[in-house]
Amino acid sequence: MSLARYVEKKKGAGKNLLHEIVKSKVCYLFLAPYAIVFALFVVAPLIVSIFYSFTYYNILEPPKFIGLQNYINLLLADDVFLIAVKNTFIMAAITGPIGYLMSFLFAWFIHELPRYVRAFVTLVFYAPSISGAVYVIWAIIFSGDAYGYINGLLMQFGLIDGPILWLTDPKYMMPVVLVVIVWLSLGSGFLSFVAGLNTVDETLYEAGLIDGIKNRWQELWYITLPNMKGMLLFGAVMAITQSFGVADVTTALCGFPSTDYAVHTVVNHLVDYGSIRFEMGYASAIATLLFFIMILCNKLVQKALSKVGD
Repeated sequence: MSLARYVEKKKGAGKNLLHEIVKSKVCYLFLAPYAIVFALFVVAPLIVSIFYSFTYYNILEPPKFIGLQNYINLLLADDVFLIAVKNTFIMAAITGPIGYLMSFLFAWFIHELPRYVRAFVTLVFYAPSISGAVYVIWAIIFSGDAYGYINGLLMQFGLIDGPILWLTDPKYMMPVVLVVIVWLSLGSGFLSFVAGLNTVDETLYEAGLIDGIKNRWQELWYITLPNMKGMLLFGAVMAITQSFGVADVTTALCGFPSTDYAVHTVVNHLVDYGSIRFEMGYASAIATLLFFIMILCNKLVQKALSKVGD
């Protein structure tokens, strides 16, 4: 293809795009508020963060360009960051899939209930995950003294002689945090699955019965899941975001930093350098790496979900 023909083709595509925008101007006007907010508070900070990741910037002085030095220090000289990466991947690999599957299974079971009972159970199931007192409750359950519920039960049944320091002993901190994260991960993903199940056309199940669907598992795989791929993808994105963005749970339960960095995560490391040390260039490098890791995981999940129902 010659250069002139290529330029003409691009001009034609640009005119067609402009024509479509003018033709659908009302739709774009409705989208404009969200697009503006998204650009200002998501796209722009992302671009600024990537820029600062190549600089030394401590807020008090103008940023100084240092190239890849922040990334080199992160990967080759920062032992705590490597510990944080390991902890984050352990949490994501365990809590992400488990929380995702449990959210869907609970939503599927609740969907089988009568309408008004379903609404009440959905509210009861979802409400604790957005409660502000959730960390206080879990801190009492796993308290390191004899008054903690877990320690009290184990001592009452003679399984332990003295209280276990669940939230300060590195041997027990990770399992406790994993339990709490899985419980908290049943929130937004669960609601998306409930909504997705409610949108599946009931006549499809009747048609599937005629076409040879023999049991509920085949009904789930060939009818339910393919018709709620959008909600499945949304739930997967939320699961990935939550599993890689863990920080509040570890800080509230195990302190900051945790003992021997046993549950120190990438986001904890980001908060350390960004909000405490004010090394914004280094913190931006951490955020940029985390962002691209999450994008890669999202792409892998999308590829896996595209095969559902095949």
